[in-house]
Amino acid sequence: MKTIFAKMKRTIMNWNDLKLFLAVAENGTLKEAARQLGVSNTTVFRHLNAFEEGIGSLLFDRSKGGYELTETGGEMLVLAQGISNSFDDIDRHIMGKNIQPKGSVKLTAPGSFAYGFLPQYLANFKQLYPDIDIELLVTNQELNMSNRNADIALRVSQSPPEHLVGRQIRSIEWGVYAGTDYLEKFGRPTNVNSLERHKLIGASGTLRSKPAFSWLEKNHSKEITQRCDDLIAMSCLASENLGLAFLPNDLQRPELQRCFTFEPAGLNSLWILTHPDLRKVERIKIVMRFLTKVISADERLA
Repeated sequence: MKTIFAKMKRTIMNWNDLKLFLAVAENGTLKEAARQLGVSNTTVFRHLNAFEEGIGSLLFDRSKGGYELTETGGEMLVLAQGISNSFDDIDRHIMGKNIQPKGSVKLTAPGSFAYGFLPQYLANFKQLYPDIDIELLVTNQELNMSNRNADIALRVSQSPPEHLVGRQIRSIEWGVYAGTDYLEKFGRPTNVNSLERHKLIGASGTLRSKPAFSWLEKNHSKEITQRCDDLIAMSCLASENLGLAFLPNDLQRPELQRCFTFEPAGLNSLWILTHPDLRKVERIKIVMRFLTKVISADERLA
């Protein structure tokens, strides 16, 4: 460890060198590292080679499968992560002093809200706060909010991460949804006791473990004629009249009709979260207050 640190001290480096190294180490390929950094593959390749040449050691083993850390690269990773955390701490501390209602905010949200709700919310927000720019990151995965991959997260969770702060905005019911043509052909179900006369869209993969679909498997497996491992895709299948879809209300579509509340699914809990160091940043407080208000009042989610 001392040897590699000495080489680092003798090399002219900057924070961009370390960010590039960390991106390659985290992603394992130049392509993904370039995408994360917003630069070209060639730029990553050139700077990484120059970085290794300056240190005098290979940091990665190259293979068709990607880039794997060498022993020296592993030592470098420990040092680089420590430096990165220090820079992140400074960045968040400085941001925490920012009281101006302007600047950029990175918001991460699941696809259901990003497609069906946030465009309208963000258009209204921009009218009220033209100097605040919101960058929308669409993913169901947790992003690293400690290094500001995101500033605010909308997440459906029963137990949000303990290292984040925020509040539960609302609970979201599940419903049984169907296309108009399907209902005209097979009739409208009114409760769970009428499902046996219908074609059902069930789950596959890890989605089968959710309460809604484990109940379906137990009680109506014979009626399941279509399966899918993604809720948004299920809503699309139902819109093509392939059967009844069991969806949280945030996944409703204009072409679907809601038949009844699907109580066996329970309730989803929607949270709005941020890092503790960012909760006093004025623009982040403004965005969180606005989203909390409009989502809480949205009757489509009732």
